[in-house]
Amino acid sequence: MSDSHRRDFLKHAGIGVVGAAAANLAGSLRANEPKEEKKADDKPTDAASKTVMAWIGCGGQATNLLKVFAAQSDVAIAYVCDPEAPRAAAAAQTVESLGGKTPQIVADMRRVFDDKSVDAVCIATPDHWHAPATILACEAGKHVYVEKPCSHNIREGRLMVEAARRNKRVVQTGTQSRSSPPIIEAMKLVREGAIGEILVAKAWNSQRRGDIGHGSPGPQPDGLDFDLWLGPAPVVPFQANRIHYGWHWWFDFGTGDMGNDGVHEIDVARWGLGMEEHPSVISAVGGKYYFDDDQQFPDTQYVSFEWPGDGKVGHRRQFIFEQRIWSPYRQESLENGCAFYGTEGMLVLGKNDGWKLYGPRNKLIQQAERSGMGLPHYRDFLEAIREDRKPNADIEIGHLSASLCHLGNIATRLGRRLQFDSAQEKFVGDDEANALISRKYRDHWAVPKGV
Repeated sequence: MSDSHRRDFLKHAGIGVVGAAAANLAGSLRANEPKEEKKADDKPTDAASKTVMAWIGCGGQATNLLKVFAAQSDVAIAYVCDPEAPRAAAAAQTVESLGGKTPQIVADMRRVFDDKSVDAVCIATPDHWHAPATILACEAGKHVYVEKPCSHNIREGRLMVEAARRNKRVVQTGTQSRSSPPIIEAMKLVREGAIGEILVAKAWNSQRRGDIGHGSPGPQPDGLDFDLWLGPAPVVPFQANRIHYGWHWWFDFGTGDMGNDGVHEIDVARWGLGMEEHPSVISAVGGKYYFDDDQQFPDTQYVSFEWPGDGKVGHRRQFIFEQRIWSPYRQESLENGCAFYGTEGMLVLGKNDGWKLYGPRNKLIQQAERSGMGLPHYRDFLEAIREDRKPNADIEIGHLSASLCHLGNIATRLGRRLQFDSAQEKFVGDDEANALISRKYRDHWAVPKGV
């Protein structure tokens, strides 16, 4: 991005986002105006004006989302879908307990896609299902709220963007910071030059995760269709630490904690830097330093990304990601956070902890307290559907941020410096790295076309 183009972008975009900065700024502001929010105790709206939704995936985060959406007076939950019958039944009971009509319970998501009365779906499955389910939903004419990271790999992310555009569907990624009032305010400040020219950003994920142990194949529990759970992923024997939260740490199903939790801070860091394309250079070190278990992803990572611009001094940008998921300590007083380093100051931010803006010599200039996350983002999704506009965390935004997780994981896995062609979404002269842009699939009805 040229210097003159960058200044024009900062001048006009404010809190800009990919593809339609001004329009999405307006969307962010609309999402956070109190008059727009629908409370759980609002009077019921006419049934015809409700958004009919289905839940695909009924685990922990899916249930959290279900409770909020089901409490909205302009939402009706028609289906809950999960290959694990007890989870689906519990989700249906949750809807009923909140005063809603008992939804249909299905195991196969195709039942949902075939029902033309369903307007939108929430996809809160393991990562390996995010893209296949989103693409199928878009092709069936459904709008999509998909949990983070939006994709399991770089190629699937691009196919998700194409499916959303081809079918003119709203696809919102579950990075709620994009609709958080204090974070929007912080991004506006840094993008308008409150700390000067931002040359470097850093994000960190520092927390204590659990050990998943060393498992062995065994019989699948009653009520679980493990073959359906696997979907298009390669067939492996059932193993208890591969399902529920354990799937995050397996190459075939998850994206590690960089994709699981780190993506929140990574998304905010990229937003503040104003980078609307993939980085050109990725370097990483890391691996398993602490956990002696079946986890395949690193528990310790240090990844650097560079956007060289035209190579001139002042035009390059750097982003650093640190991860220690065995460390119960807080960095910059934040468990997970971001820091933006400008030529005139620094801003430190936590998605749940507010932010502080410092001038030279660490003089505190401005700060904001923590604010609740979630509802503004969910309301933005519903309003984007009704207003026929892109949501605050549009799928292309999600794709660019998730791709940083994928690039970082690939560089850590290979242990070397990589060069990436942003336009082609391929590594330069590296067949081994390019083999990891996509993944292996078995013969299955959910394999996305074009992979």
